[in-house]
This record gives sequence, C-alpha cells and structure tokens, in this order.
Amino acid sequence: MWLSGDVITEVVPHLACFQIKVTGAECQCPTHSHTYSQAPGLSPSGKTTDYAFEMAVSNIRYGAGVTKEVGMDLQNMGAKNVCLMTDKNLSQLPPVQVVMDSLVKNGVNFKVYDNVRVEPTDTSFLEAIEFAKKGAFDAFVAVGGGSTIDTCKAANLYSCSPHSQFLDYVNAPIGKGNPVSVPLKPLIAVPTTSGTGSETTGVAIFDYEHLKVKTGIASRAIKPTLGLIDPLHTLHMPDRVVANSGFDVLCHALESYTALPYHLRSPCPSNPITRPAYQGSNPISDIWAVHALWIVAKYLKRAVRNPDDLEARSNMHLASAFAGIGFGNAGVHLCHGMSYPISGLVKTYKAKDYNVDHPLVPHGLSVVLTSPAVFTFTAEMFPERHLETAEILGADIRTARTQDAGLVLADTLRKFLFDLNVDNGLAALGYSSADIPALVRGTLPQERVTKLAPRPQSEEDLSALFEASMKLY
Repeated sequence: MWLSGDVITEVVPHLACFQIKVTGAECQCPTHSHTYSQAPGLSPSGKTTDYAFEMAVSNIRYGAGVTKEVGMDLQNMGAKNVCLMTDKNLSQLPPVQVVMDSLVKNGVNFKVYDNVRVEPTDTSFLEAIEFAKKGAFDAFVAVGGGSTIDTCKAANLYSCSPHSQFLDYVNAPIGKGNPVSVPLKPLIAVPTTSGTGSETTGVAIFDYEHLKVKTGIASRAIKPTLGLIDPLHTLHMPDRVVANSGFDVLCHALESYTALPYHLRSPCPSNPITRPAYQGSNPISDIWAVHALWIVAKYLKRAVRNPDDLEARSNMHLASAFAGIGFGNAGVHLCHGMSYPISGLVKTYKAKDYNVDHPLVPHGLSVVLTSPAVFTFTAEMFPERHLETAEILGADIRTARTQDAGLVLADTLRKFLFDLNVDNGLAALGYSSADIPALVRGTLPQERVTKLAPRPQSEEDLSALFEASMKLY
C-alpha cells in the first residue's frame, strides 16, 4: 500500500508476487521500469517509439484428460461441420482418437485432414488451405505440435479470406504483412508437444521454399479460440522430441525476457491494428517468461530421461504455454531469427526420433544451437537479466562480474545442452564456414524478430555468431 502523492517507480516480477518500490520522486510507472537502456542509435531518426503494449492470448484449459471435452465445446459453439487437422503419424495415435471419439459422442460432423507436414512449407500450407476452402467448415480442431496448429491457423485464415493472395498476410519483407480484418472461425488447438506454445499465440511459421527460409504470419486475429492442454498426450513423445521441444521453450523464455523493451521499439503504430504481435519485453510477459524458465530448469532433464515421469512432462506442457504467453506478446529475437535459415537450408541431416521422409532440423534444435553465441553478444545491453537467467538455470553468480554476464550464461547453456546429448553445433548438422554467407542472407529478412534484439547487429556480427555456433563444446 502506498500514500497519496507517492508513485510506483519499479515493479520487479517474482514467482509469487510483485515487489513494488515506492518513492515520491518524479513519476515512472511500471511500464518504464526496465533497468537497462536502449542501444545508441537504435531508434531510426525521426520515428517515435511505442508507448503501449497489448496482451493477447487464447483461452486455455489445462488438465489430464481434458481433450475428451472437445466435442462438447464444439457442440456449445453450434459447430455443424468441423475440420480436424493432424499429421500422418499422429493420426494413428491416441490423442487423435480421443478427439474423434469425443466428436462422435457429441454428434459433431467432421472431416479429417492428416496431410500436415512436420516443419510446414508454403506448399503444404496451400494444400491445407485448399482443403479448408472446399470444405466450407464452420470450426477447426488442430491436434499436434506447432506444425499442425500453425497449418490450421493458416487454413482458417485463408478460407475466411478466399480472395486474398497467399503473400498478403505473410510477414514483411517477404510478404505484404497486411493486418487481418476478416472474422475467422473458431479454432481449438490440442498440443501434443511441449515446445511451440502455438496454442496460445497468433503466429504461424512455415518454410518459404523459393527463398529457402522460414517466415510466417503474425496476427492476434489468428490465435486459437481455445487451447486444450492435456498432459496425457506428452507420454507419447520420444526423448529427442521432448528435448528439442523443451529447447524451444527455453529460448522463448530467454529471448522474450531479454528482448528490446516495448517502449523503445519503433515505429509507434498510427493505428492499434498495426501494433505488432511481437512488441518487445514488457512487465506482464516478463512474469510468464521467468516462470517458464524456472520450470525448464527443474523439469526438462527429467522429462527427457524418463518417459513415464508424468510430473515432469506435465510441467513442461505447462511451461510451453507459459512461455507462449510471454513470447507471443513480447516476441523473440536472434536465436529464432538465425534458426530459420538453419532449418530452411538443411542438406541431409535427419533428426533422431522424427519419423519423416525428408531432411529435418527440428525447430527447437535449430534455435538452441546459436544460444550461447547469441547471449554472449547481447549481454552487454542488460547484463543483470542475463545473470538472472543464468542463475535460474543453475549458475553460481555470487562472484560473477557484470561484464562477464554473457559468458556466464553461455557456459551455463553449454553445460545444459551437453548434459542432454545435444549435437555439437552447426557442424554436426552438416554446415561449415562456407555456408555462413547463405545463413546470413537467410537471417536478414527476419526483421520481425531480429529488430527486437537489444543490440543491433551487422552482417559481420551475424557471420561471427554463426561461426561461433559451428561447435559448442
């Protein structure tokens, strides 16, 4: 409680409370309480930075067995013709069967689309969109990981905007990045992996084959209506899928917590519909990111090593959603921006435990391999946050120097990855120094995320980061 005339000058997020500091000094609301400062010259001259942030998240229902309620939810919505999207592998597994049983039991008509591609492309998106357009569906259900949920978001969007060209909604500069103004159909997401947090966000990612790079669609309008987070589904994941999904959670939390603060991001939108989904770190996203990081530190190794550890896998399923709420509004930065060409330019690498017929670098793996180099690079902007996250992940920072924050976090991450038998850098995926120019070219269009890095980066900086990520240990 504070007295009239006092103002809140700082709100520090903790797990169970806010720590509020009060003073009679000039007003600095919690909005502007970040303790780090903007890099010189980061705001383009003549453009005003934003002054507000917006929190958007799907409704979420969590509980073991909650998937059985999906038929009742669709019945309550008045759905008569439902599109159920999944992939070929999952179509034969219990999560999809549970959903179909619930739809049948509640008299909901549905058609199954099981041709979702793991790590989708523009081609696979377009095939799903065509199915959705022909089906004239009044609701959608996505059962799977981020690939399925993202594909379903795109199918919903373009079937509700049938005259739009595909690139109309794709992020600039690859697409036009037009705001979504058409009403969409209800979409219920049932995640079966613990990584993307796609059940909470308005983001859909795909490989744009022409440029061999990942991009996506980002709009609050495409977020699911409801996410059914059922920890029973996590028991069907192989250990490498658990690990790589968990690395995505780890980087979502780290990147959103260390992103450029929203009030330093430019330009300021002239209309709220153009305020980006990824807005920069903010006091609400910070809380979700930090809590997700604590869960990763406590449970990820257990979840990978023991497929029957329901407590660990349940907590990682929640952590995925927590981090999704955080990064879905704050955004991510360099680990993700650099990951897209790592996935898109894959040559022959096929990840263990992924039953696919094409070369594949799982998204979480492509993200985490650059994390030691990235956080060494960004730490000079706000070392306190880097040290704080290193401590959560197990580092002893009692004698750490501020100027060593990046190295401390990088070493902590390397140990974490080594303990989980992660491939030794990009070289283990088939990349070499000769590939760095192409990897840099693939990163440059990812301005939606790279501009949220707290430290600006040149092409030379990106080259150095890729070089430093060739080997981890």
